[in-house]
Amino acid sequence: MWLNGARGSVATTAVSGLLALREGLVPPTGCASELLDADLPPWEAFVVGGHDVVDTPLVKRVESLVRDGVLPHDLAGWVADGLDAVDAEIRPGHDPAAFSGSQAGVARRLAADIDDFRTRHGLARVVVVNVASTEPPVHVPHESLAELEEALAVPGNAVLPPSSLVAYAAFQAGCPFVDFTPSTGVALPALDELARERSLPYAGRDGKTGETLLRAAIAPMFTSRALKVLSWTGTNLLGGGDGATLEDPAHAGSKLASKARGLAALLGAEVTAPLHIDHVPDLGERKTAWDHVSFEGFLGARMSLQLTWSGLDSSLAAPLVLDLARLLAAAHAAGRTGAQGALAFFFKDPLGSDEHRLAEQARELHEWARGLDDPRARETD
Repeated sequence: MWLNGARGSVATTAVSGLLALREGLVPPTGCASELLDADLPPWEAFVVGGHDVVDTPLVKRVESLVRDGVLPHDLAGWVADGLDAVDAEIRPGHDPAAFSGSQAGVARRLAADIDDFRTRHGLARVVVVNVASTEPPVHVPHESLAELEEALAVPGNAVLPPSSLVAYAAFQAGCPFVDFTPSTGVALPALDELARERSLPYAGRDGKTGETLLRAAIAPMFTSRALKVLSWTGTNLLGGGDGATLEDPAHAGSKLASKARGLAALLGAEVTAPLHIDHVPDLGERKTAWDHVSFEGFLGARMSLQLTWSGLDSSLAAPLVLDLARLLAAAHAAGRTGAQGALAFFFKDPLGSDEHRLAEQARELHEWARGLDDPRARETD
């Protein structure tokens, strides 16, 4: 598992949890892959490396996460040696602020780091997972792979946002890719072309961990009972690095667009759905989401539902990151290619699927997992 953003909160929580799982110190609570009828790589089979633009040691990040209540107090002692080993496998990432040369050259460096990691450890495959900070939405004009690669070779031409450059490098290194963020990432026709050319599976976007998870479960209740939703208002209060990043409206745009598309798909129509994201630093790693749903019943009766979700985002996200690494590794071994729409269960804005209802997504995921050993069930769309 190669993590882009390897020293962030989600990555550090995932790595700490993986180390604890490998030693049998904790149960796999929150890991949905444990519920699937499939032959998946065991936790013991994973080696971890990654890219990051910061150099804070993982042990220090763990101390911070312990203080915020994300990790148990005794975990640091259990996994200290393993954290040091992972730290030694983290390489400098791509910093757009210090960018020079061509993006093709940057991609070659990133891909070489991954290839070296795979070779030194004798790995059958490496799954690259993007857990870096959310980027502003961007438009990439190059539709075909040939056009994109020509533009990437021009010195100083920053045609791809960092998330998409990471996806390009992963595919160049022959690796499946998971985009756990709402950034542009792998959602480009040229990158889909490259994945298919290299016979690689990928999945994304934007891990579904809190408010949208609730919406995916609750919204179908209204539609299945023929109740008319009039408005669905949401407020998100975020601390930590995620809150600081999304305080910038340009960065928040990707997240807000992802959430809005999912709600409209769930309800079958556009509704009034204002959504606010506010940075509240003292919340630390905790995230609180409040939703107010106004709906109409029989004879025009007006009613409402209010719900509050308070969770530790990294604790909710980390097991999904581990699940997705397992599932993409199995998909690669099974010869799956392109966007794996059946993994929509894990995402707010799923690639390769228009299904947003949680129960239906779960059913499709279980069917997909059962078919991994069947060569006739290879998914290419």
